[in-house]
Amino acid sequence: MQIIIMPTADKAAQITAKIIANEINNKPAYKLGLATGRTMEAVYAKLAEMNKAGKVDFSLVKSFNLDEYIGLKPDDVNSYHYYMNYHLFDKINIDKRNTHVPDGAADDVDAAAAVYEYEMEDAGGVDLQLLGIGRTGHIGFNEPLSSFASRTRAVTLTQTTYEQNSPLFANPADMPMEAVTMGVGTILEAGKLLLLATGSEKADIIAKTIEGPVTSMISATALQLHADATVILDEEAAAKLQGIETYKWYMKKDKKLIDILGL
Repeated sequence: MQIIIMPTADKAAQITAKIIANEINNKPAYKLGLATGRTMEAVYAKLAEMNKAGKVDFSLVKSFNLDEYIGLKPDDVNSYHYYMNYHLFDKINIDKRNTHVPDGAADDVDAAAAVYEYEMEDAGGVDLQLLGIGRTGHIGFNEPLSSFASRTRAVTLTQTTYEQNSPLFANPADMPMEAVTMGVGTILEAGKLLLLATGSEKADIIAKTIEGPVTSMISATALQLHADATVILDEEAAAKLQGIETYKWYMKKDKKLIDILGL
């Protein structure tokens, strides 16, 4: 696992966007896994700026989002369909026919989840999966005790996730308590994993994710099992890492990373 520690949340978002853009520039028909949440908004704003400036081209990119609330239609302002259109897809030159978000409004969510798995497989798999991390340590909506072999499926959300996400709803009581999410096993099949976390409220769970035991109680610890996983942090999110000085030392010696960072 590669750990990148940037001085600020803005710098962390900037390097995340730059890594994604570099990947697309090296392979225009890229399959990009996407995440939602407040942490990702800065990343998507920077990617949109890069696209407008001609520094990255999304015209051949296919995207697959991690999750969606069950019961929300795509045009609902709280749906992740709406989020992705608002924060990214409407601002870049991606073909929306190549964008995919799990169907939480399907009559048969389980069948729709199976179709979603097929669509990813048919596309040749996800090249890079962008990830955030919840307070329970979930990636996607893989709450505690999610199997590391799990596939795209319907899940029940925890109280912690409700408390974290419900303030984003005009009426918090309207937040669905179920979602459809890529499974941990699905996520682990991506060629690369890129997790972004910022802020002091993420410091405890980040320390457990990177330096703690691999456990289904914290689905993000599955990143330790992946051959090409990168975690990008700001100083606040990295504050409780025991190996922080070692990680910074490795950063200074990584010639490829130095080139990406522009140092």
